[in-house]
Amino acid sequence: MAARRQALAAKMILASVTLGVAAAVTIAADRPSPRTRAAPPVATRADRPVATPPTPVRPAPLPAPTPEPLTVKRVLDIGPIKFGDYAWDTKGIPDGPVVITVDLAAQVLSVFRGGYEIGAAAILYGTDDKPTPLGSFPITMKDARHVSSIYGAPMPYTLRLTDDGVSVHGTEVAWGYATHGCIGVPTAFARLLFAEAKLGDHVIITRGKSLATGQKIIG
Repeated sequence: MAARRQALAAKMILASVTLGVAAAVTIAADRPSPRTRAAPPVATRADRPVATPPTPVRPAPLPAPTPEPLTVKRVLDIGPIKFGDYAWDTKGIPDGPVVITVDLAAQVLSVFRGGYEIGAAAILYGTDDKPTPLGSFPITMKDARHVSSIYGAPMPYTLRLTDDGVSVHGTEVAWGYATHGCIGVPTAFARLLFAEAKLGDHVIITRGKSLATGQKIIG
């Protein structure tokens, strides 16, 4: 009898424990889980607005200055030049562009630096069958010891003007002489001119056109 009572009590205790565990599981299952707060969004480098530097405005280029025309500022006071004679005076004359003018009618070559006449000489020029051309010609070659490939004649201090060989060069300048189209000047003058002139300087050949102070040479 006592044994049966002890077995029944044990069963009741086991049942109580089982019910307690089941109730605890039920309560845990019914209890809502705690909510986790989401972290505030963090802006990444790609999301952040980037300040764009202002585009610099380039000023429009200034127009190129218009070169002033080259005018005669001084003419040498030398009077008529005889064959074989020349004048040269660069004292006090500043550097400047060199222009050479030739008047076939007056048979005179003049050298201007920056508009100031610094040299002049009587010349020889081409005969009727080999005339000296008129126009403006840049100096394309300089040769202090040039010899004509056609005539074999020396042409000291040559300044070539045309492709067919018309040049300014030193020679004996005397009455009755002529050239094959070139412009001949006294050799001593040709040496001075050769040192003054540069490749690209212009030689302007006219017939009967003389220049006075204030007149335009080029431009």
